[in-house]
Amino acid sequence: MSATNNNIVEVKGIDFSRGSNKIYSNLTMNFAKGKITAVMGPSGIGKTTLLKLIGGQLIPDKGDILFNGESISFASTKDLYDMRKNMGMLFQSATLFNDMSVFDNVAYALREHTDLSEEMIRMIVLMKLQAVGLRGTHELFPSELSGGMQRRVALARAVSLDPELIMYDEPFAGQDPISFGVIVKLIKDLNQTAGLTSIVVTHDIQEVLTIADYCYILMDGKVLFEGTAEEVKACKDPYVVQFLTASSDGPISFHKPAPDYQTELFAQVDKDAK
Repeated sequence: MSATNNNIVEVKGIDFSRGSNKIYSNLTMNFAKGKITAVMGPSGIGKTTLLKLIGGQLIPDKGDILFNGESISFASTKDLYDMRKNMGMLFQSATLFNDMSVFDNVAYALREHTDLSEEMIRMIVLMKLQAVGLRGTHELFPSELSGGMQRRVALARAVSLDPELIMYDEPFAGQDPISFGVIVKLIKDLNQTAGLTSIVVTHDIQEVLTIADYCYILMDGKVLFEGTAEEVKACKDPYVVQFLTASSDGPISFHKPAPDYQTELFAQVDKDAK
């Protein structure tokens, strides 16, 4: 997928490290406007980090990230603040304000970024909560909700400003089968009816492939494979096949690189013996 003005986000050859741990190396990705793009890969490869880079919470060591053609990585604080008004983020851990009611959590961005009346804000909040099936919880506090319900409130908050871009970090985690299906449908409906763009980071491969317009599979700091859902399913690369089939046998190791097991296990015993 080549970079064009049809892309809302362009990741242009970025490098990013945490200390000595190289997470991305010359990573290039494009996210098309109005489409659902799935980002997949094994745990610990930096998928959440990618969303933080796109949101400007982290700055790449090299390269740049553009949002609607404007640099996120080199934006001023004011420009970044303005860009974020057009971004919604569903965090992996919900991150609700515990001392605020459900209603006030969803209303927060509306009060922060708009001059709408409280009556209009009330209507919008109830509409967003209705969309995620939780209008009846608006007077409750996060501690009174299950983990899955908290994430659905966080989703209502993420779409409260009707942003151009919504980033979902594991949106299906902790959901019961009914809620799971509702969230899948909601992501698809938001894109189709509101013309939004979605970036979905998830381990729920088969489900996201039913709604994704385009997919990236990341491995070792780079794009291992990209294509449509059909192209992903048809891919014969052994890494992709192992990931899609959740097989324990294959080139992707369960263990992180480490010193020899027995040597490290008995290192102190050998040292004391000397």
